[in-house]
Amino acid sequence: MKLLQRSLVARIVASLLAISAMALISIVVTMAVAGGSRGDAAAINVAGSLRMNTYQIVAALQRFERTPSMEHQAEVHVLKRRFETRLASDNLTGAIPVSEAHELRQQYRLVLSRWHNELAPEVSQAVASQHVRVEALNRALDGLVGEIDTMVTQLEQNTEAKIRLLSALQILFLGLTAVVVAIALYDIRHNLVAPLRQLMVLARETARRNFSHRTRLRGSDELAMLGSTFDDMAEQLASSYAELEARVTYKTQELERSNQVMRVLHDGSRWLYGGGNDLCTSAAPMLRQVEQLLEIGPIRLSINDPHEDRQIPILATHAARRPEYCRDHDCHACLIDPNPMTLPNTEEGECLLLPVSVGDEMLGTLEIWHARDRRLSDSVRRLLNALADQLATAVYLQRRIEEEQQVSLMNERTIIARELHDSLAQSLSYLKMQVARLERMQSKGSPREMQAAVFDELRTGLNSAYRQLRELLTTFRLKLEGSGLQSALQQTTEEFSDRMGAPVELHYDVPPHLLNPNEEIHVLQIAREALSNTHKHAQAHWAAVTVQFQNARIVLRIEDDGVGLANDDSPPMHYGLVIMRDRANTLGGELRLANRAEGGTRVEVIFTPQTARLITRQPVEEPTIHDHGN
Repeated sequence: MKLLQRSLVARIVASLLAISAMALISIVVTMAVAGGSRGDAAAINVAGSLRMNTYQIVAALQRFERTPSMEHQAEVHVLKRRFETRLASDNLTGAIPVSEAHELRQQYRLVLSRWHNELAPEVSQAVASQHVRVEALNRALDGLVGEIDTMVTQLEQNTEAKIRLLSALQILFLGLTAVVVAIALYDIRHNLVAPLRQLMVLARETARRNFSHRTRLRGSDELAMLGSTFDDMAEQLASSYAELEARVTYKTQELERSNQVMRVLHDGSRWLYGGGNDLCTSAAPMLRQVEQLLEIGPIRLSINDPHEDRQIPILATHAARRPEYCRDHDCHACLIDPNPMTLPNTEEGECLLLPVSVGDEMLGTLEIWHARDRRLSDSVRRLLNALADQLATAVYLQRRIEEEQQVSLMNERTIIARELHDSLAQSLSYLKMQVARLERMQSKGSPREMQAAVFDELRTGLNSAYRQLRELLTTFRLKLEGSGLQSALQQTTEEFSDRMGAPVELHYDVPPHLLNPNEEIHVLQIAREALSNTHKHAQAHWAAVTVQFQNARIVLRIEDDGVGLANDDSPPMHYGLVIMRDRANTLGGELRLANRAEGGTRVEVIFTPQTARLITRQPVEEPTIHDHGN
């Protein structure tokens, strides 16, 4: 019973089994009743023929009485045997119930009794005496016929009772089947169709992402449990979907915020790397935007002192006062005016300390404060690490730029000192010796003609020193104002083109950063000295300066279409050519002078740059060191 209450399938199966059982019982009962009615019609026919047979016996007796003969006598005996045979036949006895209490059985016994006790003795006596007692025979015949009629009537009633029983059973089973079907249909409608409709509605609404619909099925059968499970599933789906939407929204916002932060970092990189030495002005706007986007702050940047083991705070966003080591009091990058930010949620919050480092070199630290109730996600931490790396790169580049500036300044000073020593210092030393010579001549009272020659040499030396000074000033002014050797040579060719009144071409094909500053100065001075000689002595209408990098060597060529040289050797005591030759030797190269086949002069200097020289030596030095180590 509990199974039927808990299981819809069990109830449907029970209904089908009940309907099938009633149909089977109805068929079996019908077959049994039909089987029990088999032979009733034959029994009624036999019973009816008994009544006819009695009349035939009486008629035969009457004929035998009128005309006694063996034929009539035989006919009487045949009819008598036929009556007895039919009375005892299976067709008749088979339709009569076996129970002695049944009225049909009692009526059959009564017919047998009247036949054997009344009519059969009268027939036997009439045949034996050939005399028929009509009155006694008619009384026996009437009594027997009456009993036969009663038996026939009972047989008919018995058959009709069976038919009524069969009809009643059919109606009963039909009614029971209708009741079972009605109960099953009611159960199917309320416990199968309606729940299935609710489940279909729930499935359709769930497919439309409407998780608020519920079946609200009650019961303990399968569909009720399925509906309850679907309700729980819809509730869980609604919760999961809402949580997923919240996570997607959060992730979308976080991605948008990360994208904005990355854009700020990208834009801030130009501020950092293009802001000169002022890291505060270039980094503070970027840090403030990162704070606003990530809802954190303040951010403090401290730099390690390379000389002392301490950290120097140089930048703090939302600061109430300037950093201790602020260098520019006209800058307000760290300050928020007029209301500096109070830090109840940050000073008392948590601090994320990130290293500002490049490789193994620790440059400083970056303090990032945030509220305690705000957890920094992995993506935010990655962005902050990228910020720290960007600041580290900016600080490192700033230090490298400062170091390069110091090195460049020292190189420039060294070059200036060398140039002064090689040119102006020698000239001044020569003038000093001439002054000492003039003093000795005056102290000895030398003739005025001899002193005039010394004065001429002093004048020539002073003019040469002044010219060298102007050349040095012009050279260093070109170097400082230009962006490299090519720019300085371009200005030089333009200068001498104006001075000569003739075109001076420049052909430059050298990779950038190949020559060091000292080599650039020597190349520029050689070119200027050669163009100066062309201007003074060549009477040229065209000149060209060519600088090329060929076969790991620098080729400097100055050509003109002037009068040329008397021979390929430099003129004796020509001070400018001597200086050019000394500069070529300093570069580790050689100076060549020759006349051009087309006319004019060619001055050529070929040397190996220091950079190419180091590259060439590198493969040779490494095996030597390796062998020594072994």
